[in-house]
Amino acid sequence: MLTAWSRREFVACAAGAVTGAALDPQDSGAGRHGAPPFKISLAQWSLHRAIVAKELDHLEFARVARKDFGIEAIEYVNVFFKDKAKDPAYLAEMNRRAADQGVYQHLIMCDGEGKLGDPDEKARMQAVENHRKWLEAAKALGCITIRVNAASAGSFEEQQKLAADGLRRLTELGAALELNVIVENHGELSSNGKWLAGVMKLVNHPRCGTLPDFGNFYDYDRYQGVAEMMPFAKAVSAKSHDFDARGEETTKDYHRLMKIVVDAGYHSWVGIEYEGDRLSEHEGIAATLRLLCRVSGVGCWV
Repeated sequence: MLTAWSRREFVACAAGAVTGAALDPQDSGAGRHGAPPFKISLAQWSLHRAIVAKELDHLEFARVARKDFGIEAIEYVNVFFKDKAKDPAYLAEMNRRAADQGVYQHLIMCDGEGKLGDPDEKARMQAVENHRKWLEAAKALGCITIRVNAASAGSFEEQQKLAADGLRRLTELGAALELNVIVENHGELSSNGKWLAGVMKLVNHPRCGTLPDFGNFYDYDRYQGVAEMMPFAKAVSAKSHDFDARGEETTKDYHRLMKIVVDAGYHSWVGIEYEGDRLSEHEGIAATLRLLCRVSGVGCWV
């Protein structure tokens, strides 16, 4: 746990050194005028074991992010409030809890709503429609973005065209609400950086982008993949699994990855997503936070 004093000191790192003003979800000014080169948010999946085990309620996520780690921006996972997307009272309570902690609700990661690149046009259009409620929920929560998947079937080129079609349609719905629709490398061809960059070029919409995840490239070179996705990035997932005695991530070179991120001109939210099993979820989040702060060149108080 952070002490009251150390939490105040830490805010400059976690919130991108924004002081004396409300957090701006579209601000990209970190890294200028002495501010840290990026801002740090917390992905809810980092606490999925505690939530599934009912040791932590979804509504307590904002409090944990703020009180336990000093983090002021959060990224939701839709499966943890799957039946509440159209519940105004529940969304209002989420807003109240976040506001009480001074936490910005950044995005919703959306899974289980169908294939946006389904070869069957009717199924593809249904997948687009299934995501509409999450756009509306994101708008109600003050989020700027929803993260979706680009699953499809067929050849490399066929899947690009199909995924681009579904994404373009969904992005147009999002744009009407001033929301972004972004795609994570999340298995199958979406974990191929070249393929996903090609999809973005086909969609060709300023509200459609990527969420490079450091850990989901599988048989694809992660450094190449992040570099290919960064020109379209509107969020970044700093996936972590394990750490050595020096606090370095043992499965990937965080310094190299974050250099790719910052060199691409990205200075916005980088979401901690701890997915390891040796450290506890709290320990893993804290270790990832310390490493990101060290990479950013700003002191950390956890």
